[in-house]
Amino acid sequence: MDKPADMFDRDHEWAALRSFVTDDQPGATLGVVSGRRRQGKTYLLEAVCQAAGGFYFGATEATDAESLRRISASLTEHVRPASPFHFAGWAEVIDVLLGLGRERPVPVVIDEFPYLVRANPELPSIVQEALRPRRVERSRSRTRLLLCGSALSFMGRLLAGNAPLRGRAGLDLLVRPLDHQLAARFWDITDPRLALQVHAVVGGTPAYRREFARGDSPSGPDDFDGWVTRTVLNPESPLFREARYLLAEEPDMRDTTLYLSVLASVAEGNATRGGMANYLERKAADIAHPINVLEDAGLLQRDDDMFRANRSTFRIAEPLIAFYHAIMRPVWDQLERPGSAERVWRASQRRFASNVLGPHFEQVCRDWTLHHADPGLLGGLPARVGHGVVHDPRTRANHEVDVAAVGIPDGGKPPLLAIGEAKWNDQMGLAHLERLEQIREVIGAVGRFDVRGARLFCFSGAGFDARLREAAQERGDVVLVGLPEIYW
Repeated sequence: MDKPADMFDRDHEWAALRSFVTDDQPGATLGVVSGRRRQGKTYLLEAVCQAAGGFYFGATEATDAESLRRISASLTEHVRPASPFHFAGWAEVIDVLLGLGRERPVPVVIDEFPYLVRANPELPSIVQEALRPRRVERSRSRTRLLLCGSALSFMGRLLAGNAPLRGRAGLDLLVRPLDHQLAARFWDITDPRLALQVHAVVGGTPAYRREFARGDSPSGPDDFDGWVTRTVLNPESPLFREARYLLAEEPDMRDTTLYLSVLASVAEGNATRGGMANYLERKAADIAHPINVLEDAGLLQRDDDMFRANRSTFRIAEPLIAFYHAIMRPVWDQLERPGSAERVWRASQRRFASNVLGPHFEQVCRDWTLHHADPGLLGGLPARVGHGVVHDPRTRANHEVDVAAVGIPDGGKPPLLAIGEAKWNDQMGLAHLERLEQIREVIGAVGRFDVRGARLFCFSGAGFDARLREAAQERGDVVLVGLPEIYW
């Protein structure tokens, strides 16, 4: 089962599916594949079925009877039995699917499984019953049944708690967006500053280049503004309304008005639950449900404060949604008028830098520290990387820390591997280093972390002055990280 030559990356996902699909052990097995929309799940699973001679069925929003008619026709075309299938219920369907794997391991994919369950809530229980360990139809089959869905809130519950399929799955694969480094390669961008600007707008969703932007990628740093106006801010481009559609496609969001307002409050810098409640002029308890739904849908991310227990902040997890709320939603009526994109974009530069690029750069620095930085550079393998607020009891001042890496405890206090400051548009100097030194002293005085090996990281998208570079060369606890290091 060789990966298709035209498939970009997804090596890990392909290897996991290949191992699951080609497993020769007797007995049908169940796998679950999930991920936000536009990540290439369908493309991946269709390729698996094509490579291994399997069966693929893509569900649609339809009644239960119509879905049964559709899968009857699909299986008839695939199996070519003596007489066409006319299934009266899903138990019959599952048994036929199990029969496909009588002679060899066969992948069977049911894509957009949540659509089927919405029309027939008993379907997970039917699958559970069909996959009972001692059931003859299961034991004689080597069907590798893969249930796929984009509704993360639903897919997250499919194998959780007391759900019927809990404990039945041999694969639980999450197809994530491409990280910042892979996204740069995917968009064919070699300039790291341009790569981060593009990633701050569209993130790592593959479909946004191939289908939505029709392969349009900025030709260079001078083409970034033109690319934004002809793609994301262009009313004729699918990217223009994509942020709105992402919410509308989530099944748990019946009335999207409140959810949009919650996301807008976060885009305005109200990152705490109390800040969101004040922005919306509601009680904190009133927004608990929409926050939970947005978290389950993978659109809102909760980040625990690294230095204060039981404190957390929220950020928008999908860059395109953050861009939409910061730049597009406030002037939506103007953008819908043809020819307004360039005028709006020129007037939005400061807001884009402060509300989109700055926070996005900080998050990329945290992701790089956790997933890409050499542990030797940090002085150890990080167990957690985040941000937080350090309170100085002597001066009663609060200090924000953009990047904090904590190592694995070894019988004592957790080791603080590094703290860092991230500046997108500012050249960093000794003043930034002195601030980090002061914060490290405060953290050490509080006594919660072992700071003896803590290193000071300066992240900058605009570079470092000569004196800071000299200090980094002379000292072993100062690390300078620019855009080239973050990307290449």
